[in-house]
Amino acid sequence: MRKWLIFILVLLISWSMAAQTDSLRLGYSLRGRVVDAVNGQPLESVYVSTPGKHHATVTNADGSFNLKSDSPIVQIEFTHLGYKKLSRPATENMKIALQRENLSLAEASIISGDPLEIVKAALGRRGETFCTEAELMECFYRETIRKRNRYIYVAEAVAQLFKSPFNGKVYDDAAALEKSRVLVSQRRSDTLSVITLGGPTLAIQNDILKNNSILFNIEDMELYSFHMEMPAYMGDRLQFVIAMEPAQEAQYALFHCKLYIDRELLTFTRIEAYLDMSDKSKATQSILVHKPLGLRFFPEETSMIMNYSLQDGKTRLEYFRSTIRFACDWRKRLFKTRYTAVNELVVTDVRPEAIRIPRKDRFNPKDCLSQKAKEFLDPNFWQDYNIIEPSESLEHAIGRLRK
Repeated sequence: MRKWLIFILVLLISWSMAAQTDSLRLGYSLRGRVVDAVNGQPLESVYVSTPGKHHATVTNADGSFNLKSDSPIVQIEFTHLGYKKLSRPATENMKIALQRENLSLAEASIISGDPLEIVKAALGRRGETFCTEAELMECFYRETIRKRNRYIYVAEAVAQLFKSPFNGKVYDDAAALEKSRVLVSQRRSDTLSVITLGGPTLAIQNDILKNNSILFNIEDMELYSFHMEMPAYMGDRLQFVIAMEPAQEAQYALFHCKLYIDRELLTFTRIEAYLDMSDKSKATQSILVHKPLGLRFFPEETSMIMNYSLQDGKTRLEYFRSTIRFACDWRKRLFKTRYTAVNELVVTDVRPEAIRIPRKDRFNPKDCLSQKAKEFLDPNFWQDYNIIEPSESLEHAIGRLRK
């Protein structure tokens, strides 16, 4: 049975320490907040970057960002699904209001065409439109677990991500930790939790566009129906939006997907995938590796979002996020406890030389970040690194976990 997002239920007992290496020093930083221009609501997961360079990050749940660079930041760009791309001179404590991109009637008429053929054409062009040379990326990775609405676990890492050319194989890709930390609730009642296998390698294992075994293989494609939805903008690029829905029964859980494909270049820019939960047994088999004896596991939602950036006519992974919501209880208890586990990775820089990660330094996909990371209480731990700025609720949780 193949696995998609791989999780394991265990008892949190102790944490080993891993050696940490240093990263490039980023001496310049710029903070700001991004909101919707109409209603003033904060915008999450806005891609924030510096034109002509590879330094980037994304906004948090509060719309806040902290972009760092090894040289003075002069200009800054903001890209978000359904909003106009915006470029602004860098100023202190920027407040950015993004305008929604409205479709004209002429653009809306683009929805005609065979959606399956468009998907096949985009898949066929991957060798041309994706990076054809190996790349070494620097990434920030975070995984969190909430018990009900309270954070009980936070693990974070700066990692190197080696991506082979598109004509390479997924097993050539690898990740390695540079710096990491883990913070765990000390409450006895919080000892039962969920741990993600794979850490930053999740973005490699679940790269749908490169790993055909997950979704885009001949056998699976025949199990789905495809239909066109209203087009949308990603920055200033018009996208086909294609829904991909289960059409037949399979021995394993299928997905409900939304595919965003650049209209002109036929490149994938975003994939949203939600595991079908209609058969709880199949869903459980797809995501659960192990649980304690006597514990009952109830999956409620499993989803994944992947964004790809466009630079010089080529696309590369820029952001990965997976979410799993589930409930569990012991057989003799009356009430279920609900958990939410989130894993996200943002590519924050691209190194000038694509040096392969030595095998001895690679993060094993069967390892847990919680067992590799180092418990660290320094509030300035990430001072010289690009990170996904913690939301106010997460900052509060980290403060409580440090005590």
